[in-house]
Amino acid sequence: MLILGDSVAYAGGWVATLSAWMEEQGLTASLVNAALPSETVSGLSEEGHAGGAFPRPDLHERLDRVLRLVRPDLVVACYGMNCGIYLPLDEDRFSAFRRGIERLHEASEAAGATIIHLTPPIYDGRPGKTHPAGETDYEAVLAAYSAWLLGKRADGWLVIDVHGPMAKALADRRGADADFTFQPDAVHPDEAGQRVIAEAVLAGLGAAPDSMSEAALAPFLPEATERMKVVRDASLTAAGHLRPGMAEGLPLAEAQAKAAALTSSLRSRRRQLRGTKHPGGEWRIALEWPRPQAVTPGPAASRASGDAVGCDSAL
Repeated sequence: MLILGDSVAYAGGWVATLSAWMEEQGLTASLVNAALPSETVSGLSEEGHAGGAFPRPDLHERLDRVLRLVRPDLVVACYGMNCGIYLPLDEDRFSAFRRGIERLHEASEAAGATIIHLTPPIYDGRPGKTHPAGETDYEAVLAAYSAWLLGKRADGWLVIDVHGPMAKALADRRGADADFTFQPDAVHPDEAGQRVIAEAVLAGLGAAPDSMSEAALAPFLPEATERMKVVRDASLTAAGHLRPGMAEGLPLAEAQAKAAALTSSLRSRRRQLRGTKHPGGEWRIALEWPRPQAVTPGPAASRASGDAVGCDSAL
């Protein structure tokens, strides 16, 4: 599984939670987070981005290299936050976003992968607070991008809605606390915001609510997070990109060995991590009965003749 996105995915809270859920469920697929901060699919960059230090990187500059490196079966992509470059909704910028997403979709399928698109997170530009969009209603931009992506379901695309559940969660919290926010800078979700994204993604994947509870995943999360970061940094370095200021990852073979050790640790202790420590100190572990092997029943037996006794004659 390959994760693509901007700084929200790069931060990795929701990605690590997804990885922890996979381990808790006994799923053995590998996960590579190759999200890159500041990135867009639109290829646009605002004037003076990062104080004029560098333009926003464009996913399509590196996409082929990432796909060749990871060779994913599944791509999960979340773009939009940076793609409108914090300006009002505009047909040219919206068209650039649509074209970029369609190119990503086509490239992923051409590489033999299934792709799941996520709608972008919300933008929480609170009045009286300094944030990148200033007076622009940038949340309206992201709502439009989300509506377009959700509309692509009619074309057979796999799309999970993150924007809607995050907006609802914010409204619910604001009902109790008018100053509440998931995004102090309007853009980057805090730990609680990352958790909301994770829940939306897992629900979209069909996870049962009790399987994604914080209590269920907490024992898996530290090592899943460490593994995600090791592989993320190494993969970004190995594939290459144009964004300055990124941490240098380990050589790929070294990162893979470290990740394999973390995976072994998680999976060798999975039953214990799924257990419950009780007040008396005992550790209770749920039994997992082996699943019977599926066998082909073969042709139906013909009815016996003569004096043979079968179920029918016994009844």
